[in-house]
Amino acid sequence: MIVTMKKRNEQGQLMIGNINAVTLTEHYGTPLYAYDVSQIRDKARSFKQAFEEAGTEYQVAYASKAFSCIAMVQLAHEEGLSLDVVSGGELYTAQQAGFPMERVHFHGNNKSRQEIHEALIAGIGCFVVDNFHEMEILAEETRNMDVEARILLRVTPGVEAHTHAYISTGGEDSKFGFDLQSGQADAAVEKALDHSGLHLLGVHCHIGSQIFETTGFVQAIATLYQYLGHWHTVYGFIPEVVNTGGGFGIRYTSNDRPLEPGAFVEAVVKAVRNESTNHHMPVPEIWIEPGRALVGEAGTTLYTIGSQKEIEGVRHYISVDGGMTDNIRPALYNAVYDAELANRTEGQEEKTYAIAGKGCESGDMLMYDLPLPEVSPGDILAVYSTGAYGFSMASNYNRLPRPPVVFVENERHQLVVERESYADLVRNDLPLSSNELR
Repeated sequence: MIVTMKKRNEQGQLMIGNINAVTLTEHYGTPLYAYDVSQIRDKARSFKQAFEEAGTEYQVAYASKAFSCIAMVQLAHEEGLSLDVVSGGELYTAQQAGFPMERVHFHGNNKSRQEIHEALIAGIGCFVVDNFHEMEILAEETRNMDVEARILLRVTPGVEAHTHAYISTGGEDSKFGFDLQSGQADAAVEKALDHSGLHLLGVHCHIGSQIFETTGFVQAIATLYQYLGHWHTVYGFIPEVVNTGGGFGIRYTSNDRPLEPGAFVEAVVKAVRNESTNHHMPVPEIWIEPGRALVGEAGTTLYTIGSQKEIEGVRHYISVDGGMTDNIRPALYNAVYDAELANRTEGQEEKTYAIAGKGCESGDMLMYDLPLPEVSPGDILAVYSTGAYGFSMASNYNRLPRPPVVFVENERHQLVVERESYADLVRNDLPLSSNELR
């Protein structure tokens, strides 16, 4: 049996935020995303407290791509966080949540003119400019609207985190940002400083995701400052902001050993201060962007176990009522998780199971070789640390409705995203009409 720190009641049933997980499934059905809100608050406060203790100006921006809905954005606001968005849809969600637009940072490698225009009208706090095409559109729109846009330039420092290739973003060969070594970033700085409608605040980099050490951040900051020092000399540019991104690792399985938020903050602050001193520049405001680190471990996905298939000497499959439609990460890049039965811990001798989703794909497997007490149809499986990139990457493959989201806090539970209905699935469909074919 997997050893976890998850709380159980006297009947051996899993508790989420001091609410019985079985009660949640009886109330909302399965599959179900359940979030322990207190864990999100604790992580947010830990990051902020580390900066406060360091005595430096900062922003902790929640990277909402990890999990975005109105209630989550409102929670980020309650905790005094800034907010990263990467699309017009995420920006609209923030607006509907009443989030202060001056604390919104707009990311993305292919922002449309419409998205840029909408963000300028909204009065967001900062654009993280990713390429020359975006810079030209932004310059044109600010000129047409007679406004100024505060920007960071996203650069790739050539430092790669030890993560899966699909979630490593800081290396030279990346779709994101201006490359430092080729001279792209030099040209971008010159162009940004030349545009009257653009206020260049500083630079941004993001070296990857699911990072368990601070060395990569320290190396990236040292590289950034080599160029910041050069731009100071050539252009007289002094950064007001250095944004070192996110990517702080979390515990998906018992083998993971993530650092505490304070360890990352301490390393980043120390490196920025040292490099600022070495290059005779004032210490800038430091921004970071935790997403997964705030919500990942707070989320648990609950499934109902259905059919089984045992192949003697090969594998014993059990199927759940969700899968790749609510958690694409195992199929996308072999992500691994811990899981247990939520409705009981004791039973017959443990067996080893492979957890199959109900999607019509052989690759719809949530995990392999999971030890569990002998299971029966109707048992509830809890998959841990699914709070990031589960809901946000969910799909309607096989026309399966996306699951609901429930927040649990102070022994109370609240539905924050309703379960999709079959009617929702066809809401935007239009019937075939031969007379209208063109």
